[in-house]
Amino acid sequence: MSWRGFDLGQLRTFVAVADAGSVSGGSERVFLSQSSVSEQLKKLEERVGQPLFVRSKQGVAATHAGARLIEHARRILAMSEAAFDDLQGHSLDGELRIAITDYYRPHDIARILKTFSEQYPRLKLHVTVLPSAVIDGSAGGDAAFDIGLSLRLMTPQPRRGAAVGGRDKGIVVRREKLVWAVATDAGPGVGVGQPFPLVLLPSSCQLQRFVVKLLDERKVPYLIAHSASGVAGLQLALKAGLGIGCLNESSIGPGVVACGAGVGLPALPTVEFHLLSGRSGESERVTNARAALVRLFS
Repeated sequence: MSWRGFDLGQLRTFVAVADAGSVSGGSERVFLSQSSVSEQLKKLEERVGQPLFVRSKQGVAATHAGARLIEHARRILAMSEAAFDDLQGHSLDGELRIAITDYYRPHDIARILKTFSEQYPRLKLHVTVLPSAVIDGSAGGDAAFDIGLSLRLMTPQPRRGAAVGGRDKGIVVRREKLVWAVATDAGPGVGVGQPFPLVLLPSSCQLQRFVVKLLDERKVPYLIAHSASGVAGLQLALKAGLGIGCLNESSIGPGVVACGAGVGLPALPTVEFHLLSGRSGESERVTNARAALVRLFS
């Protein structure tokens, strides 16, 4: 009887390319050369007997078969890792409280948490979305969460092992560019010859405080056209054409695009997503869960 299963390495590469949107991006995630990644994808497509990606100069897009396989692949890989952890004595059970900034891949976070839950089915998750300033400020022993993921503006690298601005640097799991974002149908003339209509979050958001300070320093005229309570509200306001806002790249959803160069707005820096380091005396369950989340959040 012939073997009808999948090669885990090929599935892992397939998922990496699908998530990155390109062979080059996928190769960076699995630490393989582009030629090795292409060879693995070719073998996987031969295995299933149909193409999994449509390739173009812009990258790759999943075919119908590829979209079906991606969900199977995620579950297969999650269960494989869970089985390995269980045999190593690292199986997780009990309760885990996670605090996540709402800037982190808002269109993908549900899938990430679903994968984590499938990987550790005996672990009960309590997930809270909080501003990064609250997450960073609550990192002490009395915090209302076990693991926190926050967004921070990139700063010059400190000496090895030093804290950043008095905060634990933690584990950097992702870097993204900041962009000025506007409704797809806003047109190229938004803000030209008049103050830029800004869509902002409350002043408690460090990113929004940075935006206002940057515009003030560069003497760029603006007015606050709309104030949203969270990133989801900010996205809706931008899509509705209420103004211009600042988002990280993965927060740009349907109906919103990045403003092109030359509109008169200053360049923006890169941001980092930090998984806070473990606290003194935390349980082995939390330590092991953090290690597992690093792989999913990266």
